[in-house]
Amino acid sequence: MDEKHVEDLEESLEGYKKKILEVNKGFLEWDKDLIFRVRTQMGYEIDYDANLQWGCAPTETLLTSVAGCMAIDVFYFLKKMKADIKDFRINFTGVRKSEPPQYYKSIDLVINVSGSGITPKKLDRAISLSQDKYCSVYNALRKDIEVNVSYNIK
Repeated sequence: MDEKHVEDLEESLEGYKKKILEVNKGFLEWDKDLIFRVRTQMGYEIDYDANLQWGCAPTETLLTSVAGCMAIDVFYFLKKMKADIKDFRINFTGVRKSEPPQYYKSIDLVINVSGSGITPKKLDRAISLSQDKYCSVYNALRKDIEVNVSYNIK
């Protein structure tokens, strides 16, 4: 991908990345037992449950947030590179330390994408841009977490 094409691609992000709110607000309140409900400023709700019966674990949403952030970036970049995407899915796996703090030691993301105009070169570039520059969640992770991203083009 030539330097001019990369510049054009990055310039196209101006509108999409400018829509990001600089300040995020919300609240978390206790429901019962070890169950807490989160409400974002946009009104979305998430239930956290230490026993995983009525809600998810906070670490699960961290993992889904990494996948979601990278998915948005990679999908957007591929579309800007003239790819016609028919299907897009990321399978993710996180391996945590067994003792506190039980942070993720490694995260594996496997992008499965199908359509036309999708090449390894385009996917490598899209993933690189997301990891190196644009994915806020990925860039907020501990630096010692091993994050592996691979893909399958169908």
